[in-house]
Amino acid sequence: MRVEYINPFVESAYNVLKEVLKSDVKRGELFLKSTSMPVLGVAAIVGLAGDVEGRVLFDMTADTATKVASAMLESMDMEPVDSLNEMARATITELANMITGQAVTKLHNLNFKFDLTPPAIFTGENMEITNPDVEALIVPIEVPMGKIEINVAVRERN
Repeated sequence: MRVEYINPFVESAYNVLKEVLKSDVKRGELFLKSTSMPVLGVAAIVGLAGDVEGRVLFDMTADTATKVASAMLESMDMEPVDSLNEMARATITELANMITGQAVTKLHNLNFKFDLTPPAIFTGENMEITNPDVEALIVPIEVPMGKIEINVAVRERN
């Protein structure tokens, strides 16, 4: 996995989270996960196809997702949420859109050409994501509401 694919997602996640949460954001140490891994409870997934193929997953616990959604809604002068309801899920989907959109712009500026799927939200206990033949690079990000893992599994198309 080339670092040129990863850095735009890391930078975009850091910048967008700092902006929308209006708080400090701290990036943890990057690490690799095997091809099959458990999900923390709430995952927004975006697929990539073109010169680069794979997916990006924004993974967090339900509690963290609810708190992040509330903070984002409050920053837009909207009512906060106290559960992972439809508004909270839509807000986390929008967060994934914002991060991915910024990353894709950076990648297109580096002449990478590909398309994205709209983010999909998965919630629940005991979920697992499997990516045959592709290791995922995990970028943990600490925000005041908890931990968000940016999980990137991409490769060049053969």
